[in-house]
Amino acid sequence: MKGKTIILGVCGGIAAYKAAALCSKLTQAGAKVHVVMTESATKLVAPATFQALSHEAVRVDTFDELDPKVISHIDLADRADAVVIAPATANMLAKMAHGIADDMLSTILLATTSPILAAPAMNVHMYAHPATQANMEILRERGVQFIEPGVGQLACGYVGKGRLEEPEAIVEYVKAHFASLEAPKLLAGKKVMITAGGTVERLDPVRYFTNDSSGKMGFALAEAARDMGADVTLIAARVSEAFPSDVTVIRAESALEMEAEVLSRYNEMDLVVKAAAVADYRPSETAAQKIKKTGETLNVTLVKNPDILEELGRRKEHQFLIGFAAETEQLESYAMDKLVRKNCDLLVANDVSQDQAGFGKDTNIVTIFDKNGPALALPVLGKRETANRILQVAAERMNAGGKA
Repeated sequence: MKGKTIILGVCGGIAAYKAAALCSKLTQAGAKVHVVMTESATKLVAPATFQALSHEAVRVDTFDELDPKVISHIDLADRADAVVIAPATANMLAKMAHGIADDMLSTILLATTSPILAAPAMNVHMYAHPATQANMEILRERGVQFIEPGVGQLACGYVGKGRLEEPEAIVEYVKAHFASLEAPKLLAGKKVMITAGGTVERLDPVRYFTNDSSGKMGFALAEAARDMGADVTLIAARVSEAFPSDVTVIRAESALEMEAEVLSRYNEMDLVVKAAAVADYRPSETAAQKIKKTGETLNVTLVKNPDILEELGRRKEHQFLIGFAAETEQLESYAMDKLVRKNCDLLVANDVSQDQAGFGKDTNIVTIFDKNGPALALPVLGKRETANRILQVAAERMNAGGKA
């Protein structure tokens, strides 16, 4: 981000205190940060805090013109390489959606042509309210990028979705945004299919077997492939993230549904990345009604699900195939065995028992294997950067005729 000009919009939510850390980290990463606060935000964090961290004047009042040679809100709107709003309140999202410009920040947002990245933070019911969701959908259609809030304990006492994403994760998202603008179109003209999330295997209408996969890694891969110029189809099972924009999304809840969707599109694909966590087994029968409690034990018979990756390996002709392996031990031996048995070109393996890797995390630690063994071991990286590196390796192999 060195040399980038970023407007950091801080709205009046309790999470405004996190924006101070975000401002510091963006500045440390080399960006020139101009903080614009709403009046209500100044009731929670003093502007002097942001001034000290950014080494720039903090703007609050639209009519507080610091330089008579320019109109401040237009000048800032024109100079920005990106506008980051954190926290983005329900009120500000509503203003953005409906073109209301009644303070410095909302006026800049209406005037800028720069990319806007919004990190919402609010009470769980405010976030889920149809008005807020409708406003966000309007903004997505206009190109606003959302950094989804986390799930957890909120300041109001509720537990749910609405917590501002951590500053470190927001910085990674901003870095990924700028990287995507500069990334070479390594997959231009290619058709890419990516699976994501954890499959759901139903026992009855209200109960099911699943796993901890959030879909974050698959979504990061879809975004990275899109930004590299690919035509991306994302087949998603159970996920906890908002879907990436500008990709074709197909929902597939169970392993059987995912198998059908994947196989029906396989022949037309150039690259397939199987990042979904597909259940190995499913109940032999799915009850039509809720199973009632009738005894001390309940015996459930499980039957094996089809191995989608193995079937893709058998059918492979021109496709470049990447598998994933989430392990807790013997990473290399299990990864190599899987790569060979399933006829993958690359296999991405991670030890999900590590603190900064695995399901639901914003970071990952992976090793990329080919038929000769470990080809690239990556350190702790954000999942988007991890996705970039995986697809860069894949594109290089594809352009070289798939040679290891």
